[in-house]
Amino acid sequence: MRLLKRIFLFIIILSLYGCSLNYKYRAHKENFENQIQKLENLNEYKSMKNYLLFIGSSSIRRWVSLAEDMAPYSSINRGYGGAHYYDLIHYIDRLIENKEQAKAIIIFVGNDITGGKGLNNRHNDITPKEVKKLVKVITNKIHNNLSNDLPIFIIETTPTPKRWHVWDKIVQANDLIKDYMERQPNHYFISTRNQFINNYGRPNGKYFVKDSLHLSKAGYNLWREIIKNELENNLN
Repeated sequence: MRLLKRIFLFIIILSLYGCSLNYKYRAHKENFENQIQKLENLNEYKSMKNYLLFIGSSSIRRWVSLAEDMAPYSSINRGYGGAHYYDLIHYIDRLIENKEQAKAIIIFVGNDITGGKGLNNRHNDITPKEVKKLVKVITNKIHNNLSNDLPIFIIETTPTPKRWHVWDKIVQANDLIKDYMERQPNHYFISTRNQFINNYGRPNGKYFVKDSLHLSKAGYNLWREIIKNELENNLN
């Protein structure tokens, strides 16, 4: 009985924790509403089984060769441009609703720490610790919506030439997420940083298009190799 009370209390705490972050970032609830509605209207998953559900920002959305690259796995792309963890927290339930046949969920979001400035010329980044908190709530929502047995993979934020000036903060966020994911059952962290850094300790330009942010064909080929290797090592 005492154990059941502790479990019940833990569930309540997690729920309140998630609600507080939902409320804190409520201003971002409508940021990508049009894109999310379009994704919700897609229903190809209904005829698929044991597929990989990819969710995330523009690097996922722009991955046009995803289905081919992930074969023989079946894959579904639910990327939307500009995604942050602080808006995905509002959308994750809708992006995975009734997707009972998923084999795994793979998430990549790379826009919470950019070094950029928002309104009134003020930095709009969130802290590495806050990024980790959001990841925790999002992964809990996935397992609450589907099954605790469903594997969740987080692809770490890639080192890019455009955002190299804040790479130290991105590394902190990546490391915090990695530590959290490795402590949870059916949670996996896919590290990419070493493969994207050249011999001079900088992001390798050949892996990015002209904007120095999004992946080139060579970048996606490298991603495919890294991600597929992790999937094959951790999926039955």
